[in-house]
Amino acid sequence: MKDRISVVVIDDSALIRSLLKEIINAQPGMQVVATAPDPLTARELIRNLSPDVITLDIEMPRMDGLSFLEKLMRLKPTPVIMISSLTESGSEATLRALELGAVDFVAKPKIDIAHGMQEYAQEIGDKIRAASVSRPRRLVAAAVPSTPPPLLGDIPPAHSADAVLPIRRQQISKTEKLIIVGASTGGTEAIKEFLLPMPPDAPGILITQHMPEAFTLSFAKRLDSLCRITVKEAQHGERILPGHAYVAPGHSHLMVRLDGANYVCDLSQAPPVNRHRPSVDVLFRSAANCLGKNAIGVILTGMGKDGAAGMLEMKQAGAYNFAQDEASCVVFGMPKEAIAMGGVDEVVPLSQMTGRVLAYLASLGSRSFRV
Repeated sequence: MKDRISVVVIDDSALIRSLLKEIINAQPGMQVVATAPDPLTARELIRNLSPDVITLDIEMPRMDGLSFLEKLMRLKPTPVIMISSLTESGSEATLRALELGAVDFVAKPKIDIAHGMQEYAQEIGDKIRAASVSRPRRLVAAAVPSTPPPLLGDIPPAHSADAVLPIRRQQISKTEKLIIVGASTGGTEAIKEFLLPMPPDAPGILITQHMPEAFTLSFAKRLDSLCRITVKEAQHGERILPGHAYVAPGHSHLMVRLDGANYVCDLSQAPPVNRHRPSVDVLFRSAANCLGKNAIGVILTGMGKDGAAGMLEMKQAGAYNFAQDEASCVVFGMPKEAIAMGGVDEVVPLSQMTGRVLAYLASLGSRSFRV
């Protein structure tokens, strides 16, 4: 068994290669075994060294990162972390990389600032560790979106959901159901697979996916173009409608609130929870508070434990909850923690998740849904 996670760094900037090598080699239990200025140079290195993880720039000479990633995932699936610029074009390219099979991404390191470098190094270390135990899948056909967690910069303290809203259960007279979804690493592809079969008359769906501000609008638009339901980035105070899915914007926690006879979206820029904003625990607690047994919880692939405590609160309030099984997860962190805490009613493969959720809704006697 290897005692270190081996990493190959591919970037056309010698300075970035040197910086990433220094950061990664300083992390316990990992080592950069090679660096390359472009994918063509990297091919032989990867063939000979079989690294555990590759970091890959997007814009490079001779062959761009996306073209190389597509070839790699067809021929030799390997955990890849993209090095991305956080621009509109960068977000589109990164979403495409995630859909092609990249496990995760980090922003380009800022060479000219020392502040935040410790947090940046910690984030890179965490993501490489998660990637090293992930399950990259061979690319066999054209694809569409896959995951990002939080961003760079200062890694915030691990507040609980108490930092955003207290536990305050409401009396519930409504019977309208909502589906409440949380995900992180591997989640964009999992969410796509979950939403694609949803019928136009599906209950309203609220989604927290760990994703920075530059990405959530593009992610929602991409899903909307693929799905039969309407998918949009959530806006503060908007009514939650059947046949619609609402994605938490990268700058805010997403919560559900009862406003008169309607459920509405609430957004909050309160402190990060479990080092995330948006946080799954915050969404799940809001569902426990004001939905009770009208909530159906779904926790998908992801690194860490965000959502586990909130899912238990949902179950205690009367919700019925599903977790993605280990075999179909990219990273079995969040579902594993939710199962261990006792908040999960059913553990289901991703391919069966939509059908099981709709079957459960139909069993309540409201109506049948056609997948």
